[in-house]
Amino acid sequence: MSITDDITKVDFFKRNYEGGAWEWGTGKFVGRPFKMSYAEASILVADAWKERAQGLPQGSFLLAYYDSDPERKDLCEAVLLRVIEPAELPTDRDVVSSMVEYYKDTIRTGSNKQSQLDQYSRYEFSFSGLRCSVLGCFYLSADGKLQFGADLENFYSAHNYSVVKPSDSLLTLIVNCRDQGVPGGSGDIRIGKVRYSSSRRFAAQQDDVPVYVKAKDFAGKRTALFGMTRTGKSNSIKKIIQANEQMSVLATMALDKGKESPEEALQPFIGDAPKYPIGQIIFDMNGEYANKNLQDEGTAIFEIYKGKTERYSIVEKAGFKVMKVNFYNEIESGLELIKAYPAVADDSAKFMQNFKAVFLEKPTDYATNKSAATRYDRRVAVYLAMLRRAGFTAPAGLTVKFSAREDLRKEVNPAVDPSIGLSLDDAVAWWEKLWEIYDTSPAIAEYKRKEGKEWGDDDLKALLVMLTCRRSSGGSKDCTGYLNLRRVAEQHTALTKTAFEQDILEALRAGKIVIADLSSGEEELQRMYSERITRTVFRDAMRRFTEARPNNFIQFYFEEAHNLFPKKEDKDLSQIYNRLAKEGAKLHLGLVYATQEVSSVSGNILKATQNWFISHLNNEDEIRELRKYYDFSDFSDSLVRFSQDTDKGFVRVKTYSNAFVVPVQVDKFSAASS
Repeated sequence: MSITDDITKVDFFKRNYEGGAWEWGTGKFVGRPFKMSYAEASILVADAWKERAQGLPQGSFLLAYYDSDPERKDLCEAVLLRVIEPAELPTDRDVVSSMVEYYKDTIRTGSNKQSQLDQYSRYEFSFSGLRCSVLGCFYLSADGKLQFGADLENFYSAHNYSVVKPSDSLLTLIVNCRDQGVPGGSGDIRIGKVRYSSSRRFAAQQDDVPVYVKAKDFAGKRTALFGMTRTGKSNSIKKIIQANEQMSVLATMALDKGKESPEEALQPFIGDAPKYPIGQIIFDMNGEYANKNLQDEGTAIFEIYKGKTERYSIVEKAGFKVMKVNFYNEIESGLELIKAYPAVADDSAKFMQNFKAVFLEKPTDYATNKSAATRYDRRVAVYLAMLRRAGFTAPAGLTVKFSAREDLRKEVNPAVDPSIGLSLDDAVAWWEKLWEIYDTSPAIAEYKRKEGKEWGDDDLKALLVMLTCRRSSGGSKDCTGYLNLRRVAEQHTALTKTAFEQDILEALRAGKIVIADLSSGEEELQRMYSERITRTVFRDAMRRFTEARPNNFIQFYFEEAHNLFPKKEDKDLSQIYNRLAKEGAKLHLGLVYATQEVSSVSGNILKATQNWFISHLNNEDEIRELRKYYDFSDFSDSLVRFSQDTDKGFVRVKTYSNAFVVPVQVDKFSAASS
């Protein structure tokens, strides 16, 4: 990872000659290493040095400078360290023994005055050790530019290093180090400030060190937010939405620059700006984004970005578009929604299994293959008649047409010719009569003898069973049939012309923010709608990809992801969320998900996640799972500790462009910052 030489005004390797020795002027001296390796360093520190540096909290950054020969510019390097825990010194046993004897002596004499401790002993007792993890190394390249490597190419004897706590300006460089650019420059969004600990006694006396995220890190990437309830996950999500929205503004400007070649149009970015506006969709399980609530305090997304936000709801209410389907218009997708509906999907009855095996995809050769067209029209006619019986309100004047042999028409109803067109009620009567006589019909028997196949295929028979509630022709009503679809009728509307997911897709392609309010539905219904929308967008993106058409970035936001995503032990990679995690990058589809438990999410999704925001986790099982990723093991102790009053928004952040985890106090999202 290289850093341009103009990234800050700080001289990373500034040195001063004071008191007969070289000292680094880029921070406060805190100690000397006495052990050094590729992965860890142990440092000797003193109370006076720690006090002068205003504390060394767990998780803080330190720099170990190689300073054996100040005249050798080629050895200018600084090892980046993170404080983990106390380290044992070789003299600790003797110090502890002396302390115990001292305490015994004060008890024996009845004195608690420290003056009894001689100056030499006090000096000896002030030293302690710190164990630090090695995060990488800053060094100067051959052309004099500052670079960072996420490991050590070499290390020298420990006595060659001095350890400092970096100054604020240098710390700003460290926590925002990336390939190119000045921290806070173009394409950067301030996410918060460096925060090392829950206690703030020393920190309150220090200036804030800003932490920026590269907005480009989120577009088309996977981002996880883990933490207990009320620890600031929603606030962090709003900051990410803000970052993407600011990129969309830049993208709109980029599009105005002129025409591009087809090859240029397929490139996702112009510099730090995306080529096309970013679409964002929030699956709102609790209604906290789609509706005003007390915690917003004027920061509701739909109000701040009112001009480009569309809200959808499962139920009809003011200000929302309804997520319902006109089942009479959307034949194929409507049937798939019925099959996915919990009451239908979970029904294991044989007649329901046969019904769920039916497909109503229009034949590709419909116009030229008369036989295929005839059978398709019959299936559609029975399906629409079944909807009518199940209580799906039909548009006024809707008719169905299908063909039937003259001899069969005479047996069913000689006064009716279905090829001219039947009302839905007449169609219901016609098909019910047909199923009543199907097994005894001479016309159907003659058709089978001549053609060598059934007049009605398996799909048609399965639909007739649903329509008539009779498992066999001429039998009595012996199954619930269409009655099983009565609850699905709640998701039907006769008012729309196109499917809601198609409208949502068009809004996302236009770079709008869509909030899908799923709070009014049961978990099964929430899962069905989120999967339906996600699949629609994914299929469209895949189609564009295979056709070499440009895809704008679309970001998915899933709150309470544990209710939707496959579980940890689920290895089915065909599930839409697994596919979104694994294949979404090439399709410019980003995934942002929030939940309370790391262990509740499929490992296939976790392994594909590039950006991590971790707040408070309250048990060792979750910490153990988190240790598997990046350098989060450095924070295993501090993540369990949490103060509800002061630690909201205190997270550990690992982004795609940063080489290590940074502890951050996330800024409170506000309308002014948008």
